[in-house]
Amino acid sequence: MALVEVDIVYDSVGAELVRLNLAAAGIAAVLFDSGLASLFGGGLAGVRVMVDEADEAGARTLLAAMARNTP
Repeated sequence: MALVEVDIVYDSVGAELVRLNLAAAGIAAVLFDSGLASLFGGGLAGVRVMVDEADEAGARTLLAAMARNTP
C-alpha cells in the first residue's frame, strides 16, 4: 500500500473536514504533519492529506467537486 498526497490544507480543522468528506465517500485518508500545523498555526506547515494510490483518482475528483462548491 503506497500513499500519495492529494491535498495540502493550511488549517488542521479544514484538513480534518477533508478527511471526513473522503471517508464519507469510502476513501480512507491519513493526515500527515497535523501536529506541525497545530504548533505553527497552520500558516507555515500545511497538513498533507494522503490516500492509497488506488484511491487517488476518486479522491482528486471529490476534492475538485468540493472546491467548486466552496464560495
